[in-house]
Amino acid sequence: MRALVGPTGAGKSAVALEAAARLDAEIVAVDAFTVYRGMNVGTAKPSAADRARVPHHLVDVLDPGSDCTVRWFRGIARQAVAEVRARGAVPLLVGGSGLYFRAVVDPLEFPPTDTAVRAAIRRRWARDPHGAHAALRALDPAAAARIDPGNLRRVVRALEVVELTGGPFSAWRRAWDGYRSVYPELTVVGLRTQRERLASRIDARVDAMVRAGLVEECRALLRGPLSATARQAIGYAEVFEHLAGRCTLGEAAERIRVRTRRYAARQIRWFRADPRVRWVTPDHAIGVLAG
Repeated sequence: MRALVGPTGAGKSAVALEAAARLDAEIVAVDAFTVYRGMNVGTAKPSAADRARVPHHLVDVLDPGSDCTVRWFRGIARQAVAEVRARGAVPLLVGGSGLYFRAVVDPLEFPPTDTAVRAAIRRRWARDPHGAHAALRALDPAAAARIDPGNLRRVVRALEVVELTGGPFSAWRRAWDGYRSVYPELTVVGLRTQRERLASRIDARVDAMVRAGLVEECRALLRGPLSATARQAIGYAEVFEHLAGRCTLGEAAERIRVRTRRYAARQIRWFRADPRVRWVTPDHAIGVLAG
């Protein structure tokens, strides 16, 4: 089993197609947003031609009105891996969503969730994120120390777990400190790209998405229900603001560039913490994956 990870814009899709051809592999996309139907341009989703060339899994499997939870993603991803293996092919995990990647390959547990409880906590603290953080600090100092006081979404999630389980949210993190794959033969390759080159690729990618119809795609998505997950996707959230008249298209595009660069930096930090990742340049990645 192989995996190709790294930051957005590093060129994973092109490398994956070549590697899959050499390996007789099928690609399992490890991405929180290419799962959504109708979100094509802004996710740089593999084209129909690419999917005809190499089988892709976990692409276009969820309506944008549904939330893509980590627990749900892990289930369908592991099922896809099992089906690929049953056909005698090699599963090739490809993506930059570090949380989803670890959920698939590692024996992690996830705390329970209750949308009603979470909504009630969110309403209580909506206007006072620092108060919410103080409440968490009193209940679970270890979790509070890890979460930025301004990140209300994560604070609310931690408070939800405390309320549902009666125990600290931080206790669920302990399994994350080890890297023990449920797939012993897993080989993980990370794409290494110079920072300046990556920034340039990201900027060009955003411009290409706007030219390819990102605004029209967002306008179409707004005609139907959108989950909180889909609504906050990079590129979509900014264009939705533009369509609401709160910024120009140029301003939205610049916000997408900045947010994407920051996301890429977080991706790099996430995967660098994983000792299983072997970092190589795109030119050498195919040989390492196929070796």
